[in-house]
Amino acid sequence: MTKAILTTRHGDMTLEFFPDVAPNHVQNFIELAKSGFYDDTLFHRVIPGFMIQGGDPNSKNPDKRFHGTGGSGKNLKAEFSKTPHTRGIVSMARAANPDSASSQFFIMVDDSPHLDGQYSVFGKVVSGMEVADAIVAEATDHRDNPVNPVSIRIRLVEDT
Repeated sequence: MTKAILTTRHGDMTLEFFPDVAPNHVQNFIELAKSGFYDDTLFHRVIPGFMIQGGDPNSKNPDKRFHGTGGSGKNLKAEFSKTPHTRGIVSMARAANPDSASSQFFIMVDDSPHLDGQYSVFGKVVSGMEVADAIVAEATDHRDNPVNPVSIRIRLVEDT
């Protein structure tokens, strides 16, 4: 089974995927990670008591007005499930259209049942939740964007 290790200045988080729940979202994330798409993107939206969000290629631009508006150029059909949005869950961000998920993802730092059945859950953090907690505790601007950028590097590993 493939796992992803997200490296930040706060440390590493290891993600386990749910290919039985959202196979297309898992495949998309893995393909983007393999290509280096996520490397040097930022966690551009962090909200205490809720989640941290990253995966936008526009977050590489120092002009924060564009953070949160980009994607990979490919949209995915929603894969909603009964998997709840609890602490540690990894889900795909999207626009108003349910089939608009692309590259942006979020990691839950608290339970948020109002998201259940509305976003495609595709994995969970299996180690390093203290890293997500440190990221969500960052000072932010009026857009919930950390004042001191938190960049991401992703390495895929095969779990045997």
